[in-house]
Amino acid sequence: MKKLLVALFFTLLSYTESVAQVESGTFNILLKTMLHESVPTISVAELSKKKTENIVFLDAREKGEYNVSHLKNARWIGFEDFDLKRLNGVDKKAEIVIYCSIGVRSEKIGERLLEEGYTNVKNLYGSIFEWVNQGNTVYDLADKPTKKVHAYNRKWGVWLNEGEKVYE
Repeated sequence: MKKLLVALFFTLLSYTESVAQVESGTFNILLKTMLHESVPTISVAELSKKKTENIVFLDAREKGEYNVSHLKNARWIGFEDFDLKRLNGVDKKAEIVIYCSIGVRSEKIGERLLEEGYTNVKNLYGSIFEWVNQGNTVYDLADKPTKKVHAYNRKWGVWLNEGEKVYE
């Protein structure tokens, strides 16, 4: 039985690495188990190849997390206190990329956006942690590049391998 479980684990690991959208196979396994794929995803690699000036970036973390750092030109929309009014002026057909720390909260907000008629919503797979892990820049409230990233808590912060972890 133990040999069967070990074989199953390595089969799953090799499968997830072959379809991985994040650099860490273990992080990918976690994401595959936590996300429901109810919102289409976009990988950091795919997003890095796109022209981003026409993309609406939405940050589904709490305000304190967003204040530490966020993607360039991202709009804070929150999670616990999410309010559709924060999307005033965003066309329902606009390309929207939503993110949080790893992608779970953003998926839930993405579901709500789809229910409200937004048609081109994508969840950033691995979210801000993977964005930074792959060497991309985040910005502070003064729109200056920063290495600081709110790591949510120490349990989830293990998935943030680059940048400077902030827990406050």
